[in-house]
Amino acid sequence: MRAANRIAALMAAFAVAGCNPSPQASAPVNAGPISAEPATLTAADGVKVTGVYTRATNPKALILLFHQAESGKDEYALIAPRLAQAGYSSLRIDQRAGGAMFGANATVQALGHATGYLEARPDLEAALAWAKDKKLPVVLWGSSYSASLAFLVAADHPDAVRAVMAFSPGEYFDDKTLVAKAAAKVKAPVFVTSAQDGHEIDAARAILDAVPSSDKQQFVPKLGGVHGSSTLLRARNPEGAEPAWKAVMAFLAGVTKG
Repeated sequence: MRAANRIAALMAAFAVAGCNPSPQASAPVNAGPISAEPATLTAADGVKVTGVYTRATNPKALILLFHQAESGKDEYALIAPRLAQAGYSSLRIDQRAGGAMFGANATVQALGHATGYLEARPDLEAALAWAKDKKLPVVLWGSSYSASLAFLVAADHPDAVRAVMAFSPGEYFDDKTLVAKAAAKVKAPVFVTSAQDGHEIDAARAILDAVPSSDKQQFVPKLGGVHGSSTLLRARNPEGAEPAWKAVMAFLAGVTKG
């Protein structure tokens, strides 16, 4: 399917699913064309990582979208167009730790198996390296285990990351202090949120507390709220998707102004 046709189909599904904002809630500011282009990245260990680059007209920033476990890049098939409408380009990738929750994960298929969570870190690093040529402020956006990996990547690349957005981060690795230790080195603004679940809320708060920056915030859902970036999908979070979107857009506006 050509890029234009693919975008038209995505936007039609977006509207049917009820994920489009109402004009009063969040009117689009980017009225130009939105492209969706296939991308192939090469991680440091040689693994080929499949992705999709969604390009906004006159973008304010480039958001790198990383998925949760058992998932793939199409976790963001409805999220990326809405970000583009608001003026944010994005790259979503199939990490090697993933699956078919939202559709085929081409990177896992090519490898023949999924890996552990930490083994996917080179895929995030490859996305950050790919972003360098775009010469835009870069926002790392992670979902579940990749939200935690985003802190590790941001800690190692302080000059390359404008902000971190972490949806349901936690200490998902064998070292149960690894993420907090990385967060303690992150100087960029940070946004965290989670499901409406006490354990997830506490896990996100513990990581955020370690961040030294004063520019940090936690959005705790009062309505709805589901695990990972799916909290922004009305089909999965009917009551809570729009409040979460409002918080997301406010944070992005703050870190990309000027």
